Amino acid sequence: MLFHVRMNVNLPLNMPAEQAAQLKKTEKELAQRLQHEGKWRHLWRIAGQYANVSIFDVDSVDELHDLLTSLPLFPYMQVDVMPLCRHPSSVRDDDS
Repeated sequence: MLFHVRMNVNLPLNMPAEQAAQLKKTEKELAQRLQHEGKWRHLWRIAGQYANVSIFDVDSVDELHDLLTSLPLFPYMQVDVMPLCRHPSSVRDDDS
């Protein structure tokens, strides 16, 4: 199942820099592992914002929920999820 996920990150202004740096480091490690595993298929930064648009390829809505809530930055995110399905006019064979 493919999902389009937009994540806006809002770290507290009073969060210590060291804590923010550690959260970002741990988040990056997990994101890269999930990309290598094929679960986090695409990841794009939104220019000028602390936000991204991602495509996840998971087996279920529950798996997506568990994955998103496991992200270290999740408590500081606004997350919008849209389920995707193959478009009948698509010429790609790998987008389902």
